[in-house]
Amino acid sequence: MAEPTSASPVVDVRTPGPQAPSPSLAPRDPRWRRLTRSYGSRLALVALLALAAAVGILVYANPAAPGSRGFWVIVESRAVSVGTILVVAFCQGVATVIFHTVTGNRILTPSILGFDALYRVIQTSLVFFLGAGSLAAVDGLGKVAVQSLLMIVFASVLYGWLFTGTRADLHLLLLVGVVLGMGFGSLSTFMQRLLTPSEFDILSARLFGSISTSHVTYLPWGALVCVVVGAVVWRRRHVLDVVALGRETATSLGVRHQREVMVTLVLVAVLISVSTSMVGPMTFFGFVVAMLTYQLVGSSDHARTLPMVVAVAAATLLGAYFVLRHVFYAAGLISVIIELCGGLVFLVYLLRKGLR
Repeated sequence: MAEPTSASPVVDVRTPGPQAPSPSLAPRDPRWRRLTRSYGSRLALVALLALAAAVGILVYANPAAPGSRGFWVIVESRAVSVGTILVVAFCQGVATVIFHTVTGNRILTPSILGFDALYRVIQTSLVFFLGAGSLAAVDGLGKVAVQSLLMIVFASVLYGWLFTGTRADLHLLLLVGVVLGMGFGSLSTFMQRLLTPSEFDILSARLFGSISTSHVTYLPWGALVCVVVGAVVWRRRHVLDVVALGRETATSLGVRHQREVMVTLVLVAVLISVSTSMVGPMTFFGFVVAMLTYQLVGSSDHARTLPMVVAVAAATLLGAYFVLRHVFYAAGLISVIIELCGGLVFLVYLLRKGLR
């Protein structure tokens, strides 16, 4: 019998998807090294921009002499805003990316599905039933914790009902989220119409996202939540890569898809509730920074997108705060500007890409 002169070629029929770099790129492959250097340089550049904006916020236009006691007092007061921005950037960025993973659709953000409306109902109810003084009387860590707990319970029940069993449908989630948001909005509007002008004026200041509304006592609690949730998400990054492949593929690879979706949605609820309770609603900020991250990374590999989205979110929010505070002297409008630009980006993306 004649021996074969050469081995039959092995053809890899796998189609590389957008979830991760091609498996043919071994760690020592030159193409892999170029890709790694490109990602590392981009991440370092974005992180340097965030650091420069943070330093600018802390020391720029400080009226006291450098090194004096007054100088450091002003720096410490500004550090509260910088810390709040970092917590909000982490929560919004990470929550949006992993929410995109489990829903399989990049036009969705957690805030669109009722968080903002629920926050307004809570704030309006306090003024309506307890008076305007209740906002200051109950203001503190306890109020933030209760608001966060209510939002977590609401989101867990909603997502658990819509993303498990036979009801796991994207369009149903959108419909229910919009209907609940409209219902909460109508309830808030009804109660606001019954308030006195002075009560409504005090309430209006709380219904817009503002970095200045956060307090220094919120930061340790918010930072602790970010560290714990961030550690959990980072340990599960490879599982999230598999979940992004879809229910059937993930199940065939041994991942309990339904359980992983529920755990991820609870983590999303925790992050968004912390952000909303600290500074108020920021509907489109997470969407904008997630879209920028996908463009910079060029992959849905969570080992790359998660660090990048935190850096992008921090650089965007810190840079916007610095410009509006020191150039236009309108730091209170940061949420308005971000929501306006984010909403326009969302509409453009929706019109160009549709629901794919």
